[in-house]
Amino acid sequence: MNLDEFVGRFAEEFNETEESLFTADAHFREFEEWGSLTALSIIAMVDEEFDKSITGADIRSCTTIEDLYNIIQSK
Repeated sequence: MNLDEFVGRFAEEFNETEESLFTADAHFREFEEWGSLTALSIIAMVDEEFDKSITGADIRSCTTIEDLYNIIQSK
């Protein structure tokens, strides 16, 4: 999965956030819809799609969607 595909898959985890806001350099934790349940759904999506485990600490260390993608790629 490349970065653009990851951004699209990431966006699918949100129900109420405008899709056009999802870009590689988007500061996802600033989205109104962002919260602990969304973080859990991202963790589950990464496990399913990448067969890799990330933690809440991994997510908290990220500023952008691309940062998170890079962490996943490094695991």
